[in-house]
Amino acid sequence: MVDWKSRIKKITPFKWLIPETGSMNVPGIIYISESMLNRAIEDNVLQQVANVACLPGIISYSLAMPDVHWGYGAPIGGVAAFNKEKGIIAPGFVGYDINCGVRIIRSDIIASELNSERIEKLVQCLYASIPSGVGSTGRIILKTKQIDEVLEHGARYALQQGYGWNSDIEKTEENGCMKTANSDAVSKRAKERGSDQLGTLGSGNHFLEIQKIVEIYDKEAAESFGLFENQITIMMHTGSRGLGYQVCDDYLVKFGKVISKYGITLPDRQLACAPVNSNEGKEYFGGMSAAANFAWANRQIITHWIRDCFEKTLQMSAEKIGLSVIYDVAHNIAKYEKHSFEGKSDYVYVHRKGATRAFPAGHNAVCDAYKNIGQPVLIPGTMGTSSYILVGTQKAMEETWGSTCHGAGRVMSRSQAIKKAKGRKIEKELSELGVLAKAKSMGGLAEEIPEAYKDVDEIIKVVEQAGLSKKVAKMKPIAVIKG
Repeated sequence: MVDWKSRIKKITPFKWLIPETGSMNVPGIIYISESMLNRAIEDNVLQQVANVACLPGIISYSLAMPDVHWGYGAPIGGVAAFNKEKGIIAPGFVGYDINCGVRIIRSDIIASELNSERIEKLVQCLYASIPSGVGSTGRIILKTKQIDEVLEHGARYALQQGYGWNSDIEKTEENGCMKTANSDAVSKRAKERGSDQLGTLGSGNHFLEIQKIVEIYDKEAAESFGLFENQITIMMHTGSRGLGYQVCDDYLVKFGKVISKYGITLPDRQLACAPVNSNEGKEYFGGMSAAANFAWANRQIITHWIRDCFEKTLQMSAEKIGLSVIYDVAHNIAKYEKHSFEGKSDYVYVHRKGATRAFPAGHNAVCDAYKNIGQPVLIPGTMGTSSYILVGTQKAMEETWGSTCHGAGRVMSRSQAIKKAKGRKIEKELSELGVLAKAKSMGGLAEEIPEAYKDVDEIIKVVEQAGLSKKVAKMKPIAVIKG
């Protein structure tokens, strides 16, 4: 075992250097507080950061955000950019749930306007309307031609079917569609798995949450995002479901067979990859982009059903309630982006696994509505704990390829969490915190107990103190639906 404590070097209180040694092509950097560092060392995620640094064509650093924890091949919370000609693309460094992401919807509702009866009715409607749980299937059954259209057009396909408003797409990363998508690069099995999962939440850490804003930190940004204290917001966290999982699995198998063909040596076979300009690399990028589009369509349709439930419950139109999308941001994705580095500006392939974009004001990828403020950054907490809206910064562009954390980050495996929750009434515990919980199974709640995750407040402190994003608002849950 590596003695990481003696090897790493503190740069600032929240930034640590892993020096370049052995097969590493670049150093590693981890943004984390000293109190969380020991856990990261125990989980051996620093080794995964170092392993990523060994990949061909990596530029500048192998990075890790403060919510970092052990993942398949690459750490969850990992970020790296690769040369557009000499670099690689790695499915395990994107993740199985391609474009697992977060969307938040604002409202004009003040929390006091939702009594317990109304909240109960809303939760019952949302739970009935939006399928959740392992292998959950939805109301929409897609034929092959239709699923190809979803894969090619993403959220716009959903909009064309009557699911949502034009403004939803304007406030979605990539406008809800990666134009690099190639539906032919998605296997028949992946399409079969996705054919009945559009408009579903799924299981694990995926959720739908009704929240209220308890604190505003940046009044100007909050006003730009349409936020105010005691306001009701709705946050969802879900991705590309079985389709994205299958795309990742298919290409991990394929890439595992071509590593030797390209003379690539790896510190971990789970980092199976291919050159970005190889036929296999291009094919995966097209398939991954298509799966990302499926995820955006999924969240778009869920948005429509959220509005429908609020309309039915409150007997008022969604427009009058003010249910507009604030933003939709992806994590678990690879992007072809232009960045400044090493004294030049050029395109690179940025991998973000359990990390999100955090672009600053003025960036051309930030939607017009927020151009003068910066991109909203959405960081969910856990059941019973706070979530945050932040905004991207110039420092993130300079240090982390415009990236920040994506959540609280697990400290317990799901089996450990279930063991920890044994004999407890998690639903009652959440109720005592003022949170109404609805889940497909009690096991689903047990897996996601708040103590299974890091302290989200500390995570936010790290990214703000490190300058990677800036706090705008804090929300606390009122009700949560889990798979």
